[in-house]
Amino acid sequence: MSFAKTEMLTIQWAEKRGIIQNSTPWAQAQKTQEELHELFEAILKNDRDALADAYGDILVTLIVGCACADLDLVECFKGAYEEIKDRKGYLNEQGVFVKQ
Repeated sequence: MSFAKTEMLTIQWAEKRGIIQNSTPWAQAQKTQEELHELFEAILKNDRDALADAYGDILVTLIVGCACADLDLVECFKGAYEEIKDRKGYLNEQGVFVKQ
């Protein structure tokens, strides 16, 4: 299934449950933070299944958060890519990209 189809189904799922109509970007950001915590736990435990679950859950919260804010996640993603595509920098000792 394509990303766009899965994104649409996720929005429909959230609408059917009244999440988009009654939640807020703030509340969804809090859900994202909870899922990020689960991601860090999965990384520490080296639990591949939990890692995949956490990444998926984070994406769901981002999609729903964008819908609550009347934004399109893909358009946000495209905008971020346009901002970074020509960025130069280096990878530090911890494996983090540092922009110049």
